[in-house]
Amino acid sequence: MPSPLPQRLLHFTASAIAAARLWRVLLLLLLVATSTLAIMPRPPVGIDFGWDKLNHLLAFAALAFSAGLGFPTPRAVRFGAPLALLAYGGLVELMQARVPQRSAEWADLLADGLGIACGALIAAGALRAAAALSGRRR
Repeated sequence: MPSPLPQRLLHFTASAIAAARLWRVLLLLLLVATSTLAIMPRPPVGIDFGWDKLNHLLAFAALAFSAGLGFPTPRAVRFGAPLALLAYGGLVELMQARVPQRSAEWADLLADGLGIACGALIAAGALRAAAALSGRRR
């Protein structure tokens, strides 16, 4: 009979890989939704938080959180994803400059960056907490 520790490690690894795939799918869906909303002349009333900067902050926090959990291990990806999301935020601003009733603003890019920082920090904390809990349960 194999040792329980290798079995547990194998189970934990398989669960983490499956979860990461789901977070990557969510990240892709969020990118599609964000891109769609960015090129609309006006966001739908039901998902507008009433302040454009808050909309940006929350959208990019969700993107960064999903990226952080979707790519939890490779250090280059963990640090590259926030930079890629910030570049995506810049692209969103360039797209909005060409959409009627929308404008490109540096303040929006700043809100994107703050959202990315918040989402990445929350994801890192969640990963640390999950690692600590998985270590305690075993």
